Amino acid sequence: MVSISNSSCSNQIGTLKEKSLHAELKSWFKIPGDKIEAPINGYIIDIVRGELLIEIQTQNFSTIRKKLENLLKHYRVRIIYPIIQKKWIVYLDKTGAPVTKKRLSPKHNSYENIFDELVWIPHLILNSNLLIDALIVHVEETRLNDGRGSWRRKGWSIIDRKLVNIIEQKRFCESVDFLTLIPKNLRMPFTNFELSNALQKSIGLARKMTYCLRKTGLLKVIGKKGKAFIYDLSLN
Repeated sequence: MVSISNSSCSNQIGTLKEKSLHAELKSWFKIPGDKIEAPINGYIIDIVRGELLIEIQTQNFSTIRKKLENLLKHYRVRIIYPIIQKKWIVYLDKTGAPVTKKRLSPKHNSYENIFDELVWIPHLILNSNLLIDALIVHVEETRLNDGRGSWRRKGWSIIDRKLVNIIEQKRFCESVDFLTLIPKNLRMPFTNFELSNALQKSIGLARKMTYCLRKTGLLKVIGKKGKAFIYDLSLN
């Protein structure tokens, strides 16, 4: 059984500090009998369901790497990770008043974008105690013109993200689940450039994908084409 500790906890995240997306997903997935924001082994867990620990992680798997390494030694952990397929952006001025109509971001993500985060935990993704549920979601993002945001957003800060809809869900827990993300039209063996073209995604994402699949032993390097590595499935 999962033991609920009364000791002081690190990595504590209170509901008042959560973005709406995190809180809404937690509300969506909780069921009667769950313990919410329960302390386990020095960490605050979003949802404790019997012997299962459920974490809502909207981004930055790098911040939970050590937490996962410790918890997976003793518990089953389920990560809920939303992948934003469509995002409507609302812009507010310094007073909080809307400055334009909300617009749809041209960026559209898909299940393959899970590797943007898995690149931080490749040694854990085939751990038998880990389940990852990727959600395809639509969200509304609110940005404030406070001059404190990223230079990429010209100083606009992201102050909240709200869930609009959950479109679908896919579970990743076995090697075959990750291999389904390799495009069927990709000829084996292949380079990152060829993978990028088949995915219709950036070369950066293709590199993250092959890095993770190599670390898990699902891909192997069989040679080079110029400066590019050539990859093949390890079972071939």
